[in-house]
Amino acid sequence: MNEFKKDLIAQLDKRVADKILEPTNAELLKKLIANANSDNEAMMIAELGTTYKRTGLHFDPRLEKMTDDIHYFKKNETLSFHTDEGKPIHKLIIGDNYEALQNLLIQYRGAIDVIYIDPPYGKDSMGEFAKTNYQNAITRDNLLSMLYPRLMLAKMLLSNTGVIFCSIDIRNYAYTKCLLDEIFGEANAITTLNWKKKKQPSFLSRVASVVEYVLVYAKCAKNIKKLSVDPISDSNKPVINASNTYSERIIRKGIRSKADIDFIKKGIYTNKTMQIDYLDDVEIVGGRTTNDFRCKAKFRTGQDNIDQFCKDDLLFITKNLGLRRDLLIEEKEKAKAITDLLLDWGQNQDGTDVLKSVFDIKDDTTIFDNPKPVSLISNLIKSTMVQEPIVLDFFAGSGTTGHAVLDMGLENAQFILCQLSEITDSTPNGIAYDVTSKRLKRIMTGECYDGNTNFDWIKKNKPYGGNLDVYEIATVANFESTKGKTPFDVIDETLYGQERFERLEDKVKWVCENFNNTQKQVEE
Repeated sequence: MNEFKKDLIAQLDKRVADKILEPTNAELLKKLIANANSDNEAMMIAELGTTYKRTGLHFDPRLEKMTDDIHYFKKNETLSFHTDEGKPIHKLIIGDNYEALQNLLIQYRGAIDVIYIDPPYGKDSMGEFAKTNYQNAITRDNLLSMLYPRLMLAKMLLSNTGVIFCSIDIRNYAYTKCLLDEIFGEANAITTLNWKKKKQPSFLSRVASVVEYVLVYAKCAKNIKKLSVDPISDSNKPVINASNTYSERIIRKGIRSKADIDFIKKGIYTNKTMQIDYLDDVEIVGGRTTNDFRCKAKFRTGQDNIDQFCKDDLLFITKNLGLRRDLLIEEKEKAKAITDLLLDWGQNQDGTDVLKSVFDIKDDTTIFDNPKPVSLISNLIKSTMVQEPIVLDFFAGSGTTGHAVLDMGLENAQFILCQLSEITDSTPNGIAYDVTSKRLKRIMTGECYDGNTNFDWIKKNKPYGGNLDVYEIATVANFESTKGKTPFDVIDETLYGQERFERLEDKVKWVCENFNNTQKQVEE
């Protein structure tokens, strides 16, 4: 059984423990999930088996359209660009975010630090997206049905210390909160933030509304101590001090490595005034060490503390092969918590003004309605106090979340954006192609894809630099057997953080284990 099905079954077990689901009903659902032909089928079984007794929320689920095709990432070489190979590679995925999230699970399960979403709020904004998925009238049931499986996948992508922020309006606030309570658990609801979105409301309404809401949930609330935007002088601390005497420590396996290598040969390494002697070779797989090793250096703390840093996943190898540690919880808690009233976190007009500046729009026309301000999203990300976050936005819109991550100036932060290329009157090629990708290209490189450098934003700002890989969701029939066109030919494993397979047998096994609608493997 794959990890996806195991996650769904674990959630059923939790519902039984919380006395939400009858044990006998759960057992039947678990059997159905275990024998489902695909992750999609398993998700639908779990969705239809949800009772919503805990929240009192009831809606008629409309399930995703079923196909026999395999959906996979295909790199768009024309839209992708790299300006600095030493920096992280950001990603823009163009296509249905349900399929994008399923593909992201292959590489990023449990690895996303922050998710921000600004989903369509209902009839006025769902547009072609809803027609693509459901072919029927736009109702609130559609909104909740669309969100449910995507939030389930998002939860699987979040790390154990991860946080999700969801912008929502007053009409859909209560329903969306109930849905998040159901998926993440009421105990993991952190707060609802009240964001002042405009200075001048419409006084023609019964109430002059200036506030919009941001729902905040954690993967595991006990791991979230405080949300703060107070600056902390250091994002991490040294464990070696030049004034101390040399001593030897054992570093336990499994610590993170930020060095872009998979092997450290034993020997002495020097960085400025610091020197560290690796007394053993160190192997690194997937950014983690695979063996215990001994180090000799001017350590400023004892073996017991080093062991605890390893256990708490605080210790890491730096890019220059030094050793540092992340801040302790008590060190982070010295910062002042944010309030739930966000008065100076940017306003809607700020988001519009920035977008106009990037696209050099001088009149009152717009290419994207109501983009969020950069400062709102950057402050939300900053409040998690994760120093090098992986940030996901699967309703990316104009790309403000990517802009916010870049604007924060964090050296190793990474954003992943997913955007359906919905066609509107102002975006004939689709939002992802006419707005999202072009915005990122302009602010990262200082020019558009056509070489244009004559726009307001670049006259006042320096390009952020960095690298962007653009993927599109492609499909291949699971029965395709034409040479060069089979799933095993067209799916590129390197787009999923996987080294290229040397043996076809290994490639076949990997594809069948990780993608929906593949043929079943029969053990001989």
